[in-house]
Amino acid sequence: MRAQSRGLLSVAAPRIAGVDEAGRGPLAGPLVVAAVILAPRRVIAGIGDSKALSSSQREDCYARIVERALAWHAVVVEVAEIDRLNILQATLAGMARALAGLVPGADQALIDGNRLPRDLALPARAIVGGDASEACIGAASIVAKVTRDRLMRTLDAVHPGYGFAAHKGYPTPEHFAALQRLGPCAQHRRSFAPVRRHFEPGLFA
Repeated sequence: MRAQSRGLLSVAAPRIAGVDEAGRGPLAGPLVVAAVILAPRRVIAGIGDSKALSSSQREDCYARIVERALAWHAVVVEVAEIDRLNILQATLAGMARALAGLVPGADQALIDGNRLPRDLALPARAIVGGDASEACIGAASIVAKVTRDRLMRTLDAVHPGYGFAAHKGYPTPEHFAALQRLGPCAQHRRSFAPVRRHFEPGLFA
């Protein structure tokens, strides 16, 4: 498991962390979960659901978030863990680790979606569509998405021919065509049915 984090000095106000993920739906590549505590007096313009922003807008927001946030932490959940736990449980485990990695820690958590990790050490609330309604969740969405996109561009060079830099592992026609032509690589999620149909012993490299 790889992680990125940064923390600034704490403030007196309650520290509310937003939590979101990127990469639940792809057939290949890791999942990234981020937690962000925004500093009350350091407004960051343009934060919102990462899916509604262009790539360049996300990169700009990411730079402002990691500079101005009170704390942030991004956790990379590798393909092996996704296949071992299933994607839901891997996501929940990543959320718990992202929150645990915040320095300073959070007093409360707002988590995008309708499920909460079990046994969290702090109060938490799940919010469907929270990345569009809560700034801290929107910030976490951007950090998770930018972190994962960068990883997928790196993996494109390691596993050429699949187009990871373009489709980021999502099930596009181009990705399916590459799977048909090349078979799965080590970054493909064997527990996902479209990959499993292509898998044969010894095919992963």
